[in-house]
Amino acid sequence: MQQKPVLTLQDTNAILDAAQREAETNGWAITVAVVDDGGHLLGLRRLDGCPPVSAYVASEKARTAALSRRETHIIEEMINNGRTAFVTAPVMQGMLTGGVPVLVNGQVAGAAGVSGVKPDQDAQVAKAGIQAISS
Repeated sequence: MQQKPVLTLQDTNAILDAAQREAETNGWAITVAVVDDGGHLLGLRRLDGCPPVSAYVASEKARTAALSRRETHIIEEMINNGRTAFVTAPVMQGMLTGGVPVLVNGQVAGAAGVSGVKPDQDAQVAKAGIQAISS
């Protein structure tokens, strides 16, 4: 039987806390979502001043990163470079930059998704969150 890493509540809170610190350091109002490897929501934090729609977008970015097993910027670039049929892929609705998988020994344990600022800033916040549990 194979074994796989999973995100704990402690991991989820560490990602949310670190992402919030990164956003607040830069003065960004964001929402960060953390999901398990199946794209199921483990935690979500919407900072003051961030639009409500960002909660949905951040969750979908995280889900897409977990299910696709890659950063969502790769999918966005693929679509922008002409593979537009990919927008019909089932389940994945967050095909925008800002979703980043959590990798543990080469396996996806979950993902973080961020919405609220520019695409590269969303990704920066997601990666800062994940860095909190990386060793």
